[in-house]
Amino acid sequence: MRCVLFCIPVVALLSSASATRYPLTVTDDLGRTITLKAEPKRIISMLPSHTETLVAIGAGDKLVAVDRFSSYPAPVVSSLPKVGSAYQPDLEAIVALKPDLVLADESAGSRLTEKLAQAGLTVYGGTAQTYNEVFEKIAVLGKLTNRENGATRLVTSMRTELNALQQTVLTLPKLSTYYEIDPSPYSVGPNSFIGALISKAGGRTIVPASLGDFPKLDPELIVRSNPRVIIGPALSDARTRPGWLSLTAVQGGRVYQPNKEELDALSRPGPRLPLALRTLIRFLHPEALK
Repeated sequence: MRCVLFCIPVVALLSSASATRYPLTVTDDLGRTITLKAEPKRIISMLPSHTETLVAIGAGDKLVAVDRFSSYPAPVVSSLPKVGSAYQPDLEAIVALKPDLVLADESAGSRLTEKLAQAGLTVYGGTAQTYNEVFEKIAVLGKLTNRENGATRLVTSMRTELNALQQTVLTLPKLSTYYEIDPSPYSVGPNSFIGALISKAGGRTIVPASLGDFPKLDPELIVRSNPRVIIGPALSDARTRPGWLSLTAVQGGRVYQPNKEELDALSRPGPRLPLALRTLIRFLHPEALK
């Protein structure tokens, strides 16, 4: 588990929800120490998951801009300025909006947090990679924005719904599953938040933990693993790939392509985790939802 807010356990953060006291000093996922002198009033979110979380905990009115991929909830984000993405940020536009807090990622590839900090902005760099970190990040954002009660309510409702969904598949077999992020092919390891959701939905990712959370796979691994369920590509696409016609999932027609809303929920570690889990259960064990 990553260190958040002086490594205070997330349970403690949620159980002691109260008004945030400022100045507030926190440590982000890059190990950087940042200090908020007062409650932030102007926030820019450069990640769709953070955008959704801020709205869900009652801090959506603080948003002055979002990244170009933030699309939910539409009534809130559709009217907000779009300021690029993690890899192609509009730094001039971000600085011009004079945010008192920017929520970015910790990716060394994008170096977004570093670029924004160099521009003199207060930046928190961090995202959820694992299932438990989703709830940790909700707690952190609640603390940063003085919306701890909203964060507590959100986590409680999410866990209640997730637990109820998981109960429906507890006695069902774990089906070997290939989950495709993109055709490169990138997939998900068992310790990623998507891998954990697959397990909770009654599946088992074919990717060994040793390859990491979101690895690029050797296509031969997919063929050798012969998954019973494939999630990501269209069935028509799957039938054209080398060696895939012999796969159990392809022969049985168990290849599922999520729609836009489902794909967003599956790819964003945030408030719509219950929708993501319900989607996976529908693909893996549709009988459980009847």
